[in-house]
Amino acid sequence: MQEKVDNLVAWLQQQIEETGVKGLLVGVSGGIDSAVVANLIQRAAPENSLGVIMPCKSNPQDMEHAKKVIDRCGINSITVDLTETHDVMFSTIQKQLTDQKHINPDQQQLADANLRARLRMSTLYALAANYQYLVVGTDNAAEWYTGYFTKFGDGGVDLVPLVHQSKGDVKEMAKYLDVPGEIVNKQPSAGLWEGQTDETEMGTSYAIIDQFLKGEEIPQKDKEIIERMHKRTAHKREMAKGPENFKIL
Repeated sequence: MQEKVDNLVAWLQQQIEETGVKGLLVGVSGGIDSAVVANLIQRAAPENSLGVIMPCKSNPQDMEHAKKVIDRCGINSITVDLTETHDVMFSTIQKQLTDQKHINPDQQQLADANLRARLRMSTLYALAANYQYLVVGTDNAAEWYTGYFTKFGDGGVDLVPLVHQSKGDVKEMAKYLDVPGEIVNKQPSAGLWEGQTDETEMGTSYAIIDQFLKGEEIPQKDKEIIERMHKRTAHKREMAKGPENFKIL
């Protein structure tokens, strides 16, 4: 594990050198993935790393855990409360859709959740421009393969150091990095609405996804769920498409 952590830290330092930026930042949510990334970037750039806490109607426990991560790893931090910004923006959009009788009530929860993720992305890039830092993402191998992230939200980043690490690997890394136990062991959740958990929303577990990615046998119904998610979310892992077979005139 020490070798794995050292290699990731060296890779992050290489990205700083190659791009000519001054440092790295990450959004710290109170979850295990962002806790691990906060520790990694603090090791990679001790004086030029930033953990950003961005509450937006958030669970108070998540904010408490985010602050514990910041305190434990010693990373510089800043808090930007997005609650008011989100309320104004989302209510304005809803009003326009309602006035034009185009609102789809069944899609409002998802639209709300994705807007929060994209507001956080915008906040991180505004801060990154100020500090001349790169934005570091927190998606692990299971999330990346299944597309369990918001396009141009938590997926809108410069670097994804955990993209080849299973959820189990991330958990072991968190223990090695001395992430607080209540964060390591809590139920994974994006915190996008009350009672939301990753595994309930996906319909399968991280442990089973990890087994699938390692080529191990899993129940057929879980395999179908994972493959369906991967196919449906292919666009999230690609750059924006343009027409093919056209030339610049």
